[in-house]
Formats: sequence, structure tokens, C-alpha cells
Amino acid sequence: MKNLWEVLARQRDYRLVLTAGLISLTGDWTLRIGLAYYVYALTGSTLASGGLLLSSFLPLFLLGSLAGVFVDRWDRRRTMIVTNLLHALVLLPLLLVHDGSTIWVVYLVVLAQSCLQQFFRPAEQALIPLLVESRQLVTANALNSQSSDIARLIGAALGGVLAAIGGIPLLAMADAATYLAAMGLLFAVRHRGTKIVVEKTTSAIQRIKAEWMEGLRICVGGAALRLVFVFGLVTGVGEGAMSTLFAPFVSTELGGSGTTYGLITSSQAVGGIVGGLIAAAVGSRFPAAKMWGVGAVLFGLIDLVMFCYPLVWHSVVPAFVCMILVGVPGAFLIAGMMTVLQRLTDDASRGRVFGALFAAEGLAVLTGTVAAGILGDVVGVIPVLIFQGLGFFVGGLAVLARRRVLIDTMAGQEEPAVGQPEAV
Repeated sequence: MKNLWEVLARQRDYRLVLTAGLISLTGDWTLRIGLAYYVYALTGSTLASGGLLLSSFLPLFLLGSLAGVFVDRWDRRRTMIVTNLLHALVLLPLLLVHDGSTIWVVYLVVLAQSCLQQFFRPAEQALIPLLVESRQLVTANALNSQSSDIARLIGAALGGVLAAIGGIPLLAMADAATYLAAMGLLFAVRHRGTKIVVEKTTSAIQRIKAEWMEGLRICVGGAALRLVFVFGLVTGVGEGAMSTLFAPFVSTELGGSGTTYGLITSSQAVGGIVGGLIAAAVGSRFPAAKMWGVGAVLFGLIDLVMFCYPLVWHSVVPAFVCMILVGVPGAFLIAGMMTVLQRLTDDASRGRVFGALFAAEGLAVLTGTVAAGILGDVVGVIPVLIFQGLGFFVGGLAVLARRRVLIDTMAGQEEPAVGQPEAV
């Protein structure tokens, strides 16, 4: 708890970034849930609803890796401020959406927001190690994970309410307000990045290509980073399968209703909040690589229990229990993995590495979504979902088996320093 208090009370810049992220993520979830509800209400088409998912995922694997090049060039604080402002501006066309004939505007806005997010997320992850001490990094990442679950819980509840009250225009205004509030908090951050000097002996396109290729080489050039990416790819496919088949699982295997599905899904956020608090309070006592590996193993085991118990017991209660319990190892997994990745990279390349990882995970999730849609009808819902649990379980064992490689590689990286603002 001491480390948790030190991070929240003494690291002012980190506290501002954490609060800004919580506010804007709450707006994101409000818009996401509200749009899903309202687009279907306007069109009555599941295909139209699927268009939202496609619009949000395309930029993730098409732009994510390249965006990291610019994140490494630009000041991270300034990048986050500008993207928040642009997020608020691109929401304005949603004010024109009132019926099914203008639904294409929704797709364009979601596409634009997803493009902006490819710059924001790597910038945020690259900035955090510069705002806290090295020993506080696990705690900081755990708090970030917890804020995501809090935002999901609040935003999901608000999204349906606002959509029913004021439709898409009200959702747009609410989300824009959260981005402007987050931007104001980020303006108050005192940290300034170092000025990046870009060699201009070649054309701009050649320089971008060279930096992009260098970033990709960094991602696959060492055993430790390769392990991170393989883990992200395997578990990403599983997460795609989970997002596709969990609703059919609740309906066909558990005999639950739509309300049951919503409550079970929400219980995961509750577990994530509790797990994030536990990880933030005690995570600094454990090596980050061990947190990641053990968290993944336990996460996979709990998921396997949840997916297999309907074969012998017909009740929804164990599903609620599993979804709450899995939040604790899930929080340890995320905090440990993010900390390992931040320590495996230096500040000059961190944006490109995170951008590439997010892009790879996005492609994996999309692959898992498509595969699950096909295989769910062929081999059944439970066998496909078991793959998701096995992915985390086996991935966690691989991390624990290679923990020495991770530790040795992290030890060779220069630790980031906190604090003194540097002139831009």
C-alpha cells in the first residue's frame, strides 16, 4: 500500500495522466455502447452493427505500427493533447445523424477515432515510465488497468441511458466533453520530452520507412521481445474468439438470457477493479516477469474452468464467480506484461514497439473473431473457447520458463529517470 500511496500522492504528472485517461476512456465506453445500441435501433441490421467493429479494427493493424514512428519523433505529452482535441472535433459530424440514411457518418467517425487512437495509446504507454520511478512502474501499470475497468463499468451503464435519452447527438457531446476535460488535465502535466533530431540526408518518406523498419527489427530482434509478441498474438486470437462466442456460450451452454449475459460481462469489470487495486497495492513486491507469467497461468485456468463446467453442471452461478475471480490474475498479467515491455525498450523506440504490438494484437483479435464465427458452428462453442483458456495457460508457462531471459534483457536496459523536465 505504501508504494500505491507514493505513486498517487507524490507523482503529480502521473496522477494527471491517469485521471485524464480515466475520463476519456469513460467517454469512449459511453459512445461505444451507445452507438452499438443506436445503430441497431436505426437499422435493425446486425450487419450494420458489425460495420462498427470493422471500422474500429481496421486502423489498428493497418496504421498502428507506422503510427509508432511518429510517436517516437514527437513529444508524447503534446501528442496526447493534440489527439484528445482531434477526438473531440471528429465527433461533431455525429450531430447530423438522425436516421438510417446517414449511418455512414457513424462509420467514418469511428474510423477516424480509431486512427487517432493508434497515436494516443503508444504515446501514453511510452510516457508512463518517464513519470514514475522504476520501482513504481508495476503499480502505475496496475492503476492504469484498474482505471480501464472503472471506465468500462461506468461508461457501459451511461451509454445505454444516454442513447435512449438523446440518441447519437447526446452521445457525441458527452464523449467530446470527456476529451476536452482530459486535454485540460494533460496541459497541466509539467514533464517535457527531449527534442528528437531527425537526420535529413534522405527524403522524408525514406526516413519514415527506415525508422519503421528499424522498429520492426527491434520487435523481432531479441528473444525477450519475440516472446512478448508471440504471447500477444496467441492470446489475441483467443480474445477474438471470446468476444464472438461468449454471448452464444451464455445462451446455449448456460441457458442464460440477454440480461444474464450483460450481468456476467459487467462482473468481469468488477473483478478487474478489485484485481487492479490488489495488483497496485502489492505488485511492486514481485518481479514483473513473474507477475505476468503467474497471472497468465491463473487467468487461463479460471477461464478453462468456466468454459468446461457446463459439461457437468447447469448453472450460471459459477460463471459469475469465475468472471469476478479472473479479474485478479488479469490485472497482474497486464501490469506485469506492460512493465516488462516498457523495461525491454528504451525511450527512443518505445512508441514503435508499442504501436507494433497493438497492431499485431488487433490483427490477432480480428483473426480470432473470424475463425470463431466459422468454427463455432463446425466444432461447437465450448471447444473453441477452450482454445482461449489454453492460450493464456500455455503462454504463461512459456513466460515463466523464459523468465531468466526476460530478467537478463531488462537488466541490460538503462532505467528511465523520473522527473526533471527537459527543454523541448
